[in-house]
Amino acid sequence: MTESYSGNLYIVAAPSGGGKTSLVRHLVTTLDDIEISISHTTRKMRPGETDGIDYFFVDESKFISMINDSSFVEHARVFNNLYGTSSAQITERLKQGIDIVLDIDWQGAEQIRRIFPSAVSIFIVPPSLEELKIRLKNRRQDNNEVIRDRMIKAQDELSHYSEFDYLIVNDNFEHAAVELRAIVITNRLQIEKQVKKQAKLLSFLMSSQ
Repeated sequence: MTESYSGNLYIVAAPSGGGKTSLVRHLVTTLDDIEISISHTTRKMRPGETDGIDYFFVDESKFISMINDSSFVEHARVFNNLYGTSSAQITERLKQGIDIVLDIDWQGAEQIRRIFPSAVSIFIVPPSLEELKIRLKNRRQDNNEVIRDRMIKAQDELSHYSEFDYLIVNDNFEHAAVELRAIVITNRLQIEKQVKKQAKLLSFLMSSQ
């Protein structure tokens, strides 16, 4: 399906606390023509978040209505909250030649790959479960019971790493950020993409005497 688009689609997944959101935000600030797809969610807005920037915050009835209208290319219930990616968030910007990054979980990634088989998928893992637990506690967003549930879920999520194209260990943020950026740049330079993007230049070079 993505063959008709000029933009590239990237899927970035990780267990909660794995650091994917920070890495993705850093990525789009250091490269041109790449944006984050904004998901819809029914969860409550956290301190520092902004509607329409971090997520589109909606109630469950609105979310269910969007499901019934086939507005989502993927959706899932995570920790009793619904998350979904709208079709419009992806297709319109891909057509404009903009690369899109999806910050989603492995379930969403599975759904996206079925619809966009050319999507590049990247899985981010913590250096250890102990470090993951520390990061979840340092966020000060969840109580101990929620953190315990997230740790249990994390081990299940980590078992899906082999379903992805790339694996990044987020031990050092700067190092992980460079690796994520390198994946995007490498993908942009693939010959089939460059032939389309640089068609005029290549035609000129081949015809020059």
